[in-house]
Amino acid sequence: MPAQAEDPALKIATFAAGCFWCIEPPFDETPGVKATIVGYTGGAEKLPTYEDVSYGRTGHTEAVRVYYNPDEVSYETLLTVFWRNINPTQKDGQFVDRGRQYRSGIYYHDAEQQRLAEASKAELGASGKFDKPIVTEVEPAGSFWKAEEYHQDFYKKSPRRYKSYRRGSGRDEYIQKTWGD
Repeated sequence: MPAQAEDPALKIATFAAGCFWCIEPPFDETPGVKATIVGYTGGAEKLPTYEDVSYGRTGHTEAVRVYYNPDEVSYETLLTVFWRNINPTQKDGQFVDRGRQYRSGIYYHDAEQQRLAEASKAELGASGKFDKPIVTEVEPAGSFWKAEEYHQDFYKKSPRRYKSYRRGSGRDEYIQKTWGD
């Protein structure tokens, strides 16, 4: 775990947005976010592996745990970053990644996060921006298992592979079409 994540002044937020490689960079680029860790949440099995999760054998979803300073960035801002990086109407997957292990979700750590997450989901649904229902889960945070080291900061470790994957996923085109610049 990064040293910043051990700072008691930091709060934790957990989001699932399809492939965890694609959601880590937007949070890392958000001022006030001190660390991110990609991993697995939502399943019952202890110590799941990427192979088991990616084949849909465990019930987990790929997720990112965000360590942030609430004096520098609000949870509402983190929710905005999340919503603007997913297709909230796509059930059981995101973009080219299909299966419950790639579902979108907000996993709250306290009652205030729950309230804000549910309110932002309702607001997005009522906005008229989407012609289908918002299906992103809002659930209590459970166990979070850190993914294998080669997945951490994958976009930095393997930029060519990451950019190729991201380009081919359809995520960027969707974000541009839906939200613009």
